[in-house]
Amino acid sequence: MHKSVNMKGTISSVTVNSSARLHMGFFDLHGGLGRKFGSIGVSLVAPNIELTAAPFEKLIVTSEEAVPATAVERASKIAQQFIAKANINAGLRLNIRQHIPEHTGLGSGTQLALAIGSAISRLYDLNLNTAQISALTGRGGRSGIGIAAFDHGGLLVDGGRTLESSIPPLLARYDFPEDWRILLIIDTNCPGIHGENELEAFKKLPEFSENLAAHLCRHVLMQAMPALVERDLTAFGKSIQVLQSHVGDYFAPAQGGRYASSKVASVLQHIERAGVACFGQSSWGPTGFAVFENLEDAEKCLQQLKLTFSDTSLGWLICSARNQGASIKLS
Repeated sequence: MHKSVNMKGTISSVTVNSSARLHMGFFDLHGGLGRKFGSIGVSLVAPNIELTAAPFEKLIVTSEEAVPATAVERASKIAQQFIAKANINAGLRLNIRQHIPEHTGLGSGTQLALAIGSAISRLYDLNLNTAQISALTGRGGRSGIGIAAFDHGGLLVDGGRTLESSIPPLLARYDFPEDWRILLIIDTNCPGIHGENELEAFKKLPEFSENLAAHLCRHVLMQAMPALVERDLTAFGKSIQVLQSHVGDYFAPAQGGRYASSKVASVLQHIERAGVACFGQSSWGPTGFAVFENLEDAEKCLQQLKLTFSDTSLGWLICSARNQGASIKLS
């Protein structure tokens, strides 16, 4: 269906704010039951994407000074493709105010695509849901965590995908404890595997053990999920560590080790020796994470880490979980 510009419409602009997510691990990389992958992850309050879109006769993408040119180019490509696939006979004036660092394992591509698609859908009255937008933008091929984070926020578990399904179904969603804090460790000089390299990596990896997949599923269902409900960080962390160790070692041939960045790996090893219960790498990395009972514990650990690791290529951020979906404001 073709749409045309209505510069005098009731909606003059749309502002979308969405945020990063942690992908804490896959739990069925075997797929013998007809579904493969299956993911657990959590939405974060930061870093986040904020953009404003307005109808225009052609596509113009601008940004605030702090947003890199690569993010602007990516946004322009997404918007151009979406407009073409949705058969819209119009353009868009798009301004990127904030961005999630690209190729860091924090889901920047999915959040940017969903934010742009949602803005265009609202502006031109397409009435598309997030699943339809993700299909038009080619997101959610393996993990449904980013899509569910955009819609709902919180701690999320998806059921993997079949050969026929386009998006993994959301199986469970919980509020992440408000007091818990998440420390992000980012290696700014080590981009995570993405794009064609990611596709090639999956092709070259060996078959995943069926027994190990069953073992990981048990940890998610019988340890991670009930521990989250009971606010038991120690038990929750044990489950995440099982996922991280087995899946990280499985991906090691593609990413150079259990963790993609040797610098982040050193930090996580230090964190483990310090007795932190829950830590790991998000997606293909290089971003690492550690979860703490409260802000005080997180800040104390960060102070110690900064004394130990002075490398300027390492970035640090303490944040909390985001227990709601993206914000979409019309004007």
